[in-house]
Amino acid sequence: MIALSGEALMGLRHLARRGASPATRTLAGLPGGIVTRRRGRGSEPEDVRLWAEGDDRRHIDRNATARTGQLHVRTHHDERDRAVVLLADFRPSMLFGTRRTLRANAAAEALALLGWRIVADGGRVGLAVASAAGEPTVLRPAGGERAMAAVTGALALAHAAALEAAPGAADPPLEPLLGIAASLLPSGGHLVIGSALDDPGPDFERLLGLVAERVSVRLILVSDAFERARRPGFFPFALSDGRRGSLRADGSGGQALDARLADYAARGIAGLRLDVEAGPEAYAPLMERLDAVL
Repeated sequence: MIALSGEALMGLRHLARRGASPATRTLAGLPGGIVTRRRGRGSEPEDVRLWAEGDDRRHIDRNATARTGQLHVRTHHDERDRAVVLLADFRPSMLFGTRRTLRANAAAEALALLGWRIVADGGRVGLAVASAAGEPTVLRPAGGERAMAAVTGALALAHAAALEAAPGAADPPLEPLLGIAASLLPSGGHLVIGSALDDPGPDFERLLGLVAERVSVRLILVSDAFERARRPGFFPFALSDGRRGSLRADGSGGQALDARLADYAARGIAGLRLDVEAGPEAYAPLMERLDAVL
């Protein structure tokens, strides 16, 4: 599969919500987790009601109790406003794949699944798309299904434009879009990058560290099967601009990817590996776990 369908990305909302409830979240984090309710009572006042057996006395509302002469408790809800920007890498190096689909398509599928989970839980989702097709696609975070409809439509349009611009194009650096994506978020917001991070730019790592000081950064490292399972030796290749050559492989692709993720984790940037050939059914539980740490 080469084309990316907005309708297919819209359809992933059912897969994202399967077995999930807005009242429950996976709190244990990557790579495992236990689905449980959020702990605590929140901090935003919601209602005052009569005290009942089993209520925590620490929640007694003194004003209502003094005014009525009967014990009242104040209930609260979680006031968190989760703002998440999804950064999708559609640069020419991502328009490659040997099984099922392209790396860019797999990144879009995973990000869409995550986006559907976030809006179902009351969060806001924005989008930034990197490609070689002129100006980047940027959407500010917004909530609800209408926001995700805009995100999925923008992903499909940006992907089509990226395919048209791909022949002979070089990967532009990710650095400018990284800065734009971070600027869409309030302090404490969340940036999720779906990319293989091929040639991100000479200043990318430094800028990523600066961004991670202000917002939470999570990484979906996209991996094609050939990168992980290739046998040692020389492999011929042909590029879209007509150039040909050979690539030497040492058979250590999978270990290199895992080591890269471990290096990011040591710097406080949690991530996971996304195997292109696995497909959305396998991505859904991974996005549930990633959602837990946002």
